[in-house]
Amino acid sequence: MELRQLSYFVAVAEELHFGRAAAKVRIAQPALSNHVQALERELGCPLFIRSTRRVELTRAGEIFHERCVGILSEVDLSAEITRAVAGKTIRQIRIGTVYPATTGVLPAFLAKIARKYPDIRIHISSGNTGDIIRGLENGQINLGFIRPVENIGSLRFSSIAHERYRLAVARTNRLAEQTEISIDDLRSEKIIAFNRKNLSYTERYFNEKFEEYDLTRNIAYSCDDTYSLVSLVSAGLGIGFAPEWTEGLPNRAFELKAVRGIDFRIGLGVAWNKDDPTASRDDIVDIARSLARPGR
Repeated sequence: MELRQLSYFVAVAEELHFGRAAAKVRIAQPALSNHVQALERELGCPLFIRSTRRVELTRAGEIFHERCVGILSEVDLSAEITRAVAGKTIRQIRIGTVYPATTGVLPAFLAKIARKYPDIRIHISSGNTGDIIRGLENGQINLGFIRPVENIGSLRFSSIAHERYRLAVARTNRLAEQTEISIDDLRSEKIIAFNRKNLSYTERYFNEKFEEYDLTRNIAYSCDDTYSLVSLVSAGLGIGFAPEWTEGLPNRAFELKAVRGIDFRIGLGVAWNKDDPTASRDDIVDIARSLARPGR
């Protein structure tokens, strides 16, 4: 069993498509299939359920994938520890980012990193805060731009920005023309609310406000992400509270309005694993912290 076979298997497990996985690891698809089949023969059990329509992991494949990710992460970690002990400069940094950071603080961060470490290789992956935290914990990500969470475990977090939530209303909605909006103005409107798998602080705040102002009955639509919320608003199906970064979305068909009685701000910060041995890690964290800006 070779490490490259494990990395090939992980690629297929994550893509669930042999063609995309082959392109990802830069190998011909038939060769990739041969490696995976050799791995299955050595293990004595199938790792994938293959059909003409899709590829799925077997139960054994799911367990093996979890173990392989840990093994490959440990190999990368060992290499970084060795470089750090030898005093080598950083060679690669893997960054996880939520969308507001991708269009906000990330460009300035990347420019500073590139100036200080011109030979560095940078890999960026977008995702939600939960995914990025898991990547930091298992060593697949070195630095993450995330929303604050109540329990971040053994990770470290530093706040760098805040933004307010505003009421998103379609431009065809009567509220779009009003300069001032009160809670009473919402009583005749259908409300779009977040209903995520894991209850967030944002969700709790607005649920409490809707209950406090007797607006819970007005909730007509629910969604689990901001893009879906603004899409529903843009379609004229209702109103909903969205963070200020949505004002920069292309082809925006809605307006953001302040509402008297609603004052909620959401943070953005940088997170890292204190046990990450990446060379120059502390310097990189300091560069990210230097992006801190006062809330609006």
